[in-house]
Amino acid sequence: MAQAPAADTAAQPRDWEWLGQVTNVTQAHPAFTSPYRGDNSLDPARRSAETTDVTLYAGVRLWRGAEAWLNPELDQGFGLSNTLGAAGFPSGEAYKIGANKPYWRLPRAFVRQVIALNEGDGKMEPVEAAANQLAGSRPADNVTLTIGKFGVPDVFDTNRYAHDPRADFLNWSMIDAGAFDYAADSWGFTYGAAAEWTQGWWTLRAGVFQLSPVPNGKIITPKFNQQMWVTEAEARHEWRGRPGKVKLLWFVNHGRMGAYRDAIELARSTNGTPDTSLVRRVANNAGFAINLEQEISADLGFFLRASANSGRREAYEFTEINRSVSLGFSLRGAAWGRTEDTVGVGAAFNSLSADARAYFAAGGMGILIGDGALNYAPERVAETYYSAQLAKQVTLAINYQYLANPAHNRDRGPVSVYGVRLHLEF
Repeated sequence: MAQAPAADTAAQPRDWEWLGQVTNVTQAHPAFTSPYRGDNSLDPARRSAETTDVTLYAGVRLWRGAEAWLNPELDQGFGLSNTLGAAGFPSGEAYKIGANKPYWRLPRAFVRQVIALNEGDGKMEPVEAAANQLAGSRPADNVTLTIGKFGVPDVFDTNRYAHDPRADFLNWSMIDAGAFDYAADSWGFTYGAAAEWTQGWWTLRAGVFQLSPVPNGKIITPKFNQQMWVTEAEARHEWRGRPGKVKLLWFVNHGRMGAYRDAIELARSTNGTPDTSLVRRVANNAGFAINLEQEISADLGFFLRASANSGRREAYEFTEINRSVSLGFSLRGAAWGRTEDTVGVGAAFNSLSADARAYFAAGGMGILIGDGALNYAPERVAETYYSAQLAKQVTLAINYQYLANPAHNRDRGPVSVYGVRLHLEF
C-alpha cells in the first residue's frame, strides 16, 4: 500500500541507483463505546500501536529503455487491533500481518521496459532520479511494460494528492479507492504484469495480477490460476490553466470466493453462523473506480474518488467496502513561509451492499471487520494532517482521524485516532 518517495536529484543520466527510506507511524485512540465485540473488532479500550519500515530501492539499467529494481524491506510492528476493526483502516503503513520483532521481506522485484512511439521525431521528457526510477529521459509518447512483483497501486489508481501514506493521507479509503479490491498478499503486493500506452493527452493501462490462494492470504510463488484483470483510462486536461487528470478504472477478480447469500442460507440450514469460507466456488467479482485530481492554484489541489463493486461476494484482498466516495484538499505552506510543508483535509464515505449487511448482522466475519452483530450505518471518515519538513529529506507529520460507525456499525464508536509520522529519505 505504501508508495515510493521521490528524491531531489538532478535529471543526469544514471545506469544504476540506490535510494532508501525509513518511516515510523505511531497511532493511538482513547476508549470508545462498544456494547459488544467480535473477533475482528477494534479494541474499545485505550490503545496505541506503532509500525516502522526501512526500504532500499536498488535499480540498474539493463539496456535501452529497460530498468530492473529490487526493494528489500525491514518491517516491524502492528496496526491498531492487529489491523482489524475498521473498513477504512486508519494506517496505510499497517499491514494485515505484522511482528513485534523486525523481519525482512521483498515487496518489489520487477523489470520495466519503455518503448518509444514515433521513433526519431518524438518528444523526449526529463526524468529525475526517484525510488524505482532512474534519472535520464524518456519519450513522451511511449508504451511502458512492467512485469514482476510489485503493488497494483504502483501503476493503477494513483493520485497526486492522496495516495502515499508516507507523505500524505493515512486512511486506506483515502489513499486508494475503497471498493477497489485489488490483488495483493497480506502486505499489499503480488506478481503480475502491466502495460501502459501514453500518447498526447491520454494513457490507457491494462494488467493481470495474481490473487492470493485464499482471501487475505500469503503469496509465495507466481501462480496465476486465480487472477485479477484491470484496465484504466486516463485523460489529462487543463482547467483555468491548471493541470488535472480524470481516470476511469474497471477490474474483475476471478477465483474461489464465497457469496454472502450462500453463506447465510447454509447457516440457516445448519443453525450456525455464516462463513463464506464454507461456500467458496470459482466465480467473478467486478467493480469500477473514478479518480480525479485537479490543481486549483500553485499550492492548492483537490482530489475525488468514487468506487463500487458488486457486493455479492466476500472481499478478497483489500477491505469490506462495496461503495465508497472520498474527497479532499492538499495545501502547500507557501502562504505562511513554509513552502515544503503540506496540510491535507479529506473525508471518506464507505458502505456495504445489502448482502454484506445481512452477512455481518448474522455474525459473519470478513478479512478486516466482524463485530459478531451489526446495527448498520455507513462508515464515515474525516482525516487531516500537517506535514512539516524538518530537514531536506526529513518530515514530521501529525495526523487526526475521526471514524464514525467503524466497521459500518452504528453501535460502536465514534473513534478518534491520533497519529505521528516520521519519514526519512536517503
